[in-house]
Amino acid sequence: MKSPRIVTIVAIILAAGALASVGCRSNAAASSQETRTSSDVPVQVSPAARRRIETRLARTGTIQADNDVVVVSETSGRVWKVLADVGDRRPAGAVLAKIDDEMKLAAYQSAEVAYEKAKRDMARYETLAAQKSATDTELEGAKLAFKAAEAQYIVARRQYQDTEIKTPIGGIITARHVNVGATVAPGTPIVDMVDISRLKTTLAVGERDAFALKVGDSVSISLDVYPGKSFPGTIKAIGAKADAAHNFPVEVTLANSEETPLRAGLFARVLFSSLSGRDALTIPREALIGSVRDPYVYVIDGAAARLRRLTLGEEAGDLLEVREGLREGEQVVVSGQNNLRDGAAVVVK
Repeated sequence: MKSPRIVTIVAIILAAGALASVGCRSNAAASSQETRTSSDVPVQVSPAARRRIETRLARTGTIQADNDVVVVSETSGRVWKVLADVGDRRPAGAVLAKIDDEMKLAAYQSAEVAYEKAKRDMARYETLAAQKSATDTELEGAKLAFKAAEAQYIVARRQYQDTEIKTPIGGIITARHVNVGATVAPGTPIVDMVDISRLKTTLAVGERDAFALKVGDSVSISLDVYPGKSFPGTIKAIGAKADAAHNFPVEVTLANSEETPLRAGLFARVLFSSLSGRDALTIPREALIGSVRDPYVYVIDGAAARLRRLTLGEEAGDLLEVREGLREGEQVVVSGQNNLRDGAAVVVK
């Protein structure tokens, strides 16, 4: 018969073994749970939300005259009078210089006499033909002679008129290329003229911005010569062809005024006010993977992160406009995405 003391000791040993077994199973389960959750990548997220973005597109350029021409001689001869100098303002059609016209005047007068005679001869033959006193051949010859005399008269008249060199535009003379006594030929520059009653500047604008602008949109122009003052301008034209850098030429015009006179060649800063602010679906810039030309983000889908390609629009500080690829309210990963792959399990911190 076993001693009661021995029975008690055995019972204690069996109870301790049972407790140890339960503890081991509990530790194993906890270790398994810890192993499972430690594989989830911790991330931080931000929702795709509609926000008002301020793009404030600004570009710099050089002010140019709306019309800048080189007035040239259309005839040959010796300059015997110059009627304009640098800085002079002349209206359209004003005479700038005169060329020796003696020979051309004589040719013009001779052609005029021949023209008048041919016109009278044709009228006489028409009367005679009506009376059956002249043949059709004689009448036809008179008409042809009149046409030839008329053509010679027009040429001689134009050559005589070209001895007075006139400006085709109203403006200011910026350079004079001839002096009295100089001999000129057709195409010889006489003066340079600019019309600065209206001014313009041409700017290079990226393709996304160019398609958001419209002809007739208002712009604000600032110049260093008038600190703190802005000048209103208007988009006159948007180029139909981009350059190698995918920039489109945008022409902006502005009016000149006597109160704040401007000149060609000034440095200008143009602010496109039509792009100053609008509502758009946006995400933080730190969510972006890759570049703005090939953008991707990780989007939370349940307990996993899915890689998704986007189409972006404007950049506004720390925000990026999303045009395609996301819906409002979807959560994008903004921290921890460097440790992710498509479909990876995540835990949002």
